[in-house]
Amino acid sequence: MDIIKVLQEELQIRYQQAEAAVKLIDEGNTIPFIARYRKEATGALNDEVLRNLDERLKYLRNLEEKKEQVISSIREQEKLTPELEAQIRAAMTQVAVDDLYRPYRPKRRTRAMIAKEKGLEPLADLIALQLTKEPVEQLAKAYVSEEKGVADEKEAVAGAKDILAERISDNAQYRAWIRRATMEQGLISSSAKKEGEESVYEMYYQYTESIKRCAGHRILALNRGEKEKFLTVKVEAPEENILRYLEKQTITKNNPHTTWILEEVAADSYNRLIGPSIEREIRNELTEKAESGAIKVFGKNLEQVLMQPPIAGRVVLGWDPAFRTGCKLAVVDETGKVLDTTVIFPTAPQNKVKESKETLKELIKKYHVSLISVGNGTASRESEMVIVELLKELSEPVQYVIVNEAGASVYSASKLATEEFPNFDVGQRSAASIARRLQDPLAELVKIDPKAIGVGQYQHDMNEKNINEALQGVVENCVNKVGVDLNTASASLLEYISGITKVIARNIVAYREENGAFTNRRQLLKVAKLGPKAYEQCAGFMRISGGSNPLDCTSVHPESYEAAEALLKKLGFQPEDITKGSLKELGKKIHDYKKMAAELNVGDMTLQDIVKELEKPARDPREEMPKPILRTDVLEMKDLTPGMILKGTVRNVIDFGAFVDIGVHQDGLVHISQISDKYIKHPMEAVSVGDIVEVKVLQVDVAKKRISLTMKL
Repeated sequence: MDIIKVLQEELQIRYQQAEAAVKLIDEGNTIPFIARYRKEATGALNDEVLRNLDERLKYLRNLEEKKEQVISSIREQEKLTPELEAQIRAAMTQVAVDDLYRPYRPKRRTRAMIAKEKGLEPLADLIALQLTKEPVEQLAKAYVSEEKGVADEKEAVAGAKDILAERISDNAQYRAWIRRATMEQGLISSSAKKEGEESVYEMYYQYTESIKRCAGHRILALNRGEKEKFLTVKVEAPEENILRYLEKQTITKNNPHTTWILEEVAADSYNRLIGPSIEREIRNELTEKAESGAIKVFGKNLEQVLMQPPIAGRVVLGWDPAFRTGCKLAVVDETGKVLDTTVIFPTAPQNKVKESKETLKELIKKYHVSLISVGNGTASRESEMVIVELLKELSEPVQYVIVNEAGASVYSASKLATEEFPNFDVGQRSAASIARRLQDPLAELVKIDPKAIGVGQYQHDMNEKNINEALQGVVENCVNKVGVDLNTASASLLEYISGITKVIARNIVAYREENGAFTNRRQLLKVAKLGPKAYEQCAGFMRISGGSNPLDCTSVHPESYEAAEALLKKLGFQPEDITKGSLKELGKKIHDYKKMAAELNVGDMTLQDIVKELEKPARDPREEMPKPILRTDVLEMKDLTPGMILKGTVRNVIDFGAFVDIGVHQDGLVHISQISDKYIKHPMEAVSVGDIVEVKVLQVDVAKKRISLTMKL
């Protein structure tokens, strides 16, 4: 198999692009590095295409390895024919290889094996040839043997049938046809395990749907219902069609002595051997496909959450709401440093609203707080009421934001939080995290397991390894897209930078603490375990403000410094002009990019990237994202009426719609049918997590805490 050609066709890219990407991956380059700094080689393949290519490359290489193992195993059994080898080498999936290997794979003792040991294979061959002119029972008499354990003609025929049933089951062509027919014509159905039992799975108590039309989120729901013992799920195959197909393949002559036996053999082979196996395979395939789709949706949502714009330059008061234990507060300065922490009790059962307001006023005045970040957990509604009252009593302008606190409690109890805030309790850590995730969502959220951020569907039911790998890739892409400040980034943030491991990240922080701030990128080579290859991978994503070389505050890679300096010189500028902001129209001074790139000995795309970066050094791609809604007043669910139009923030996007926060502590659902006037296959075609959208209230069910919204205004 030409793996490069397969990748080219699957990803619809040029052969040279696939070849270059594979070569760069094999040389140990990371996906963010290839996407950003090797555009000429790959023809500017983006990180998403490169990750897909990397994933398929691993699969296809594993497939080739499996083929070699299978061929070697069959060769050792001296059963390998040139035709069989060609079929195995041409197989494009693991399932196809498994089908071809099935007759030769070591099995535990089967009924067919036992029948062969009793010497019944010649009888099976006679039946299969359909040439006998006498009843099969007559032929079977010759195989009755007390010594071999064949008691009578009936037992001999039964053994021969077992041998034939296994032969049919082991036929790769038959299995492929049956699998395809079941996928195309089959149904997936479910029923309640216990009649009358109430559960969230009631819609699946009498459920049937075509396999090929069943959406991924329904497959995952069925799986979970089955796992939790509420549902019985099964695949209903087009059995009649399958049996007619098998009979057509195996009964080639009209012989009254063998036809009835071969009909029974086909039915037994399907019902006992092929059917259950194909059902398992189809269920696995549907689950894999559903998980893959859900992981993709989760990844896109996670990217939007991580890429939310930071609210920089504000002193923020983080508020972790609670009832009995009190609301934990943490004030953090513009850099995220915790200035003060305390606990107030404005909620039940203490209801110390007056005292709490006094404490808040003191903190706001003392530290010049201009923004309050409130977690959306338990008691956040009651906390919000207190905040709104307080804001009306203040002379200085203060706003508040309801922040999705998913994962804050996970972080606050983690080893990392203990190391970061050894003298704080979990509540104080949580309040600090809630404040910081408003100031710089990316820097704070990388400390939390992506699965705890709460923007997926059925994430806890999925293959742990697959989801972790995919989400780690998303976090890595986001961190490298934004870049990090080498002198302030935490080890948690640094470890996602291209080429940096957990150990190297800790070593960078240790070096910084021991030797002071980095003044140039080359100093990274003095960090323990950070060699030339790691330096090449990471240097362009590390920023140094106020260092000895102005280019260090940009994402221009050190390998292009010579070209960048030569470009500035040719256009009459100095490196110092980078930080002065006087290069905003640098690109307009270049009349012929191709000619200039050739003069500087760099590629066209590299030159364009250098120019963009010099015009706007260390630009933050998050600036283009919608800003959070800052509030000064409160809205309750009972205030909502159908027809009301509100602004809201998309909190989660799933296969069947989007959940929107409209400021009432209960996200409303915009069903996929209510998202757009145009036909869309998936909500992600129209909305992303973090989008600020206008919605109209359709229905409100206060008792069930359900809000139906529409974006069709």
